Amino acid sequence: MTTSSVSHPRAAAPAAGPFPWVGLIALAATVFLSVSSEMIPTGLLPEMSRSLGVTPSQVGLLVTFFAFTVVVSSAPLTAATVRLPRHALMVGILTVLGLSNLLTAISPTYELVVASRILGGLAHGLFWALVPAYAAHLVPKEQIARAVSITLGGGTLAFVLGVPLGTVLGQSIGWRWAFAAIAIALGLGALAVLRWLPKVEREPVVPRLDSEPRRDPTVLPVAAICVTVAIVMIGHYALYTFIAPFVTDSMGLAPEHLSAALFIYGGAGAVGLVLTSTVFAKRTSLGLITALGTTAIAVTVMALSTSTLWLSGLALLVWGLAFGLIAPLLQTRMLHTASPRIRDTASAFYTTAFNAGIGGGALVGAVLLDWKGVGFLPVANVALTLLGLVIIVLTIQLTRRRSRQRDERPVGESSSVG
Repeated sequence: MTTSSVSHPRAAAPAAGPFPWVGLIALAATVFLSVSSEMIPTGLLPEMSRSLGVTPSQVGLLVTFFAFTVVVSSAPLTAATVRLPRHALMVGILTVLGLSNLLTAISPTYELVVASRILGGLAHGLFWALVPAYAAHLVPKEQIARAVSITLGGGTLAFVLGVPLGTVLGQSIGWRWAFAAIAIALGLGALAVLRWLPKVEREPVVPRLDSEPRRDPTVLPVAAICVTVAIVMIGHYALYTFIAPFVTDSMGLAPEHLSAALFIYGGAGAVGLVLTSTVFAKRTSLGLITALGTTAIAVTVMALSTSTLWLSGLALLVWGLAFGLIAPLLQTRMLHTASPRIRDTASAFYTTAFNAGIGGGALVGAVLLDWKGVGFLPVANVALTLLGLVIIVLTIQLTRRRSRQRDERPVGESSSVG
């Protein structure tokens, strides 16, 4: 994430102007569609498995192919498109995402479905490198948490409505129609962005001054956040990717009630998102520690109480609530940590880490599903969540110690970074 120049979008309107509700809602809508596109196989594992003649773990690997494509392509594509107009680029990304879902809907074989998912992963990686920074450039720094919460609210809504509705549609008239519906919605989303998302201007490339440090001092803190994101997401998606067989096989919920369970999970995540923008907007450290600890406890209770449906269902709800906090708080912490000159690059690396977690989690889950069975998936979730919690606590303590040392430094002592 080192850089010798500055090149990032800047809001065309003054930062002190009215809060850009319309633009942020338009971004949230695109996030809703993109996340729905990425995660819809998790609700349609049985249907896609039977139709394509593959195992449920192979269908779960579609999430891995999608996410790993994001991992390898996000940073290079971000660098390659840095000079393109942000607004036009967003429209193009949504168009490609729509095309990939249409191709998934009409692909007759598993191999062609994989190819269509890889195409979607290319667009998705660039999308997530662009969206958080786009939102951040529309508002002043003190409103970033609010803007990010609104934008990421589309992702939470995808879990609340997108995946459950896609599951219902796929179970009712076929999984291919679910992907076709997402493709149509993405086309409409591209038109909405074209009409309502404010354009941002690209600042000219400014050469680095000789007096400026060669390495941005926020690189290492951002890197620590990205490592934490990858670890926590591997744990989360090792279980969530295969939530359908866990809920129906381990918890004993009837398959026709799966979409309702996903709806409840997503609804709890929406509550968590509200808490992010209110209770924890200025308390990101406390929020992250609380959310990660709650996740570990909730998943443990859910795994140990599968014979008692009401208790395991309550634990599922609490898990959804906690995860609704984790993603936006980590994103906000990264945007607060990264300096403006590396914010776009940091977003690209954050996207890479997040999707490495998604793909890695789906892969770990697939291996554990075939090896140990669905009942072992919560173990991976809890272990990696606790590891992420330890890293967060250590990072917070280190940051506070360095802050105290900086405050205690005698006046006049050099604090420059060479």
